[in-house]
Amino acid sequence: MDVRMATVGPFQENSYLVRSGPEAGSAIFVDPGDEEEKLAAMLEDTGASLEAILVTHCHVDHVGAVAHLAELTGAPVFAPRAEADWLRDPNKATSMVGLPPMRGWEAENLLEGGERLELAGFTIDVLSTPGHSPGHLTYALEAADSEIGTVLASGDVLFQGSVGRTDLPGGDHARLLQSIGELVAQYPDETPVLPGHMGVTTLGHEKAGNPFLADLPAAK
Repeated sequence: MDVRMATVGPFQENSYLVRSGPEAGSAIFVDPGDEEEKLAAMLEDTGASLEAILVTHCHVDHVGAVAHLAELTGAPVFAPRAEADWLRDPNKATSMVGLPPMRGWEAENLLEGGERLELAGFTIDVLSTPGHSPGHLTYALEAADSEIGTVLASGDVLFQGSVGRTDLPGGDHARLLQSIGELVAQYPDETPVLPGHMGVTTLGHEKAGNPFLADLPAAK
């Protein structure tokens, strides 16, 4: 599996370009949040075509480059159904956080969790993980020939040593912890986690040292 990360924008959001292998000719972008030219150059450097754009949630720091990349490549956008309006008109939020106007996008595919996608050589289970935002999704990516196994693109659910904030509209701390508990129960400790901010981690590392996970029954 070939995973490339770019940390972009004023909120230092992690955007991921993922291929099933280093020679794969197609790729997926997860949460292209800002600095659209930088992300486009990262894609061009691989020589791959973009097969899909996956959005974990539609907060402005995760969707700022979606319209540019979708228009540039023709790749369809997959996003949470519950947050489609936020993607369609991100300027409802940009002024509140001091960002310039941002182009919106009408997602071609709206997801609720429970779907299974076959894209760019990956089998992708779409997991409903609300709490940080009401429609938040986590994408569990597995490539047929990968030795890594499943990789979780967790957006703003679980971070290295922390969890997503829940003081934004639609946030629910108890529901966030439930979502994390479901991930911990479903996937093994060695599962890599690609978070929306901070460093890449694993479920086992967070079970062992993340203070927010200490009281999760599944983490013990």
